[in-house]
Amino acid sequence: MMPRKTIPRLLSVSATAKPFSVHTRWDTGDDGEIDLTGPIMTFSLYRPLRDSPQAFAQVRLGDLRTDIVWSEEIDMSADTLWRLRQEQSGVTMSADAFRSWRERNAHTLDTAARALGLSRRMIAYYEQGEKPIPRTVALATKALDMIGQAAPAR
Repeated sequence: MMPRKTIPRLLSVSATAKPFSVHTRWDTGDDGEIDLTGPIMTFSLYRPLRDSPQAFAQVRLGDLRTDIVWSEEIDMSADTLWRLRQEQSGVTMSADAFRSWRERNAHTLDTAARALGLSRRMIAYYEQGEKPIPRTVALATKALDMIGQAAPAR
């Protein structure tokens, strides 16, 4: 039986002065700003929010505190918000942990970029802490470690 996943509940949400960002407070005690630019600019569902800062500012908690809503048609799940919060705060993988992974595997910036399917510049951004490390990249480093450990010695 798989363990049950418990999604933290939102206690409050408000738009911030920064475009496409919200401040959230969670029942875990965590609080802070989350930049929603990625999802807002990617998905057509959010087009009305892209077109109107006033519409974005109308963000509020959903009835069950498991999402935020702007209208009956536009919402975002707490799960998505929590993942973004973790990534943007460096909880998913810190810059130091990323750099250690690269050095432990004797990767240059170029070889790390090739191994992860990213640009050399993005690798440098992650290492310097200039960009948050997405969960997918953190998972890819773990997978590459596992493959490396499972590979037969030559």
